[in-house]
Amino acid sequence: MQITGTENGPYLVETGGRVSIDGETKEMPRLALCRCGASDNKPFCSGAHKAAGFEAPAVTIEIEG
Repeated sequence: MQITGTENGPYLVETGGRVSIDGETKEMPRLALCRCGASDNKPFCSGAHKAAGFEAPAVTIEIEG
């Protein structure tokens, strides 16, 4: 699994295909998670970081397992 914090934007999580959200399994190869705190659809990104002026450097996290 890979998590990428985009420059001035959300965390992008490469899921490998399927995720379970609130007990429902969905086909989603990538999720965008809020890291600015301004999303109206937490924990997911709604694009609110743009209007909020959120700034953060890019980062990549690799998770083996």
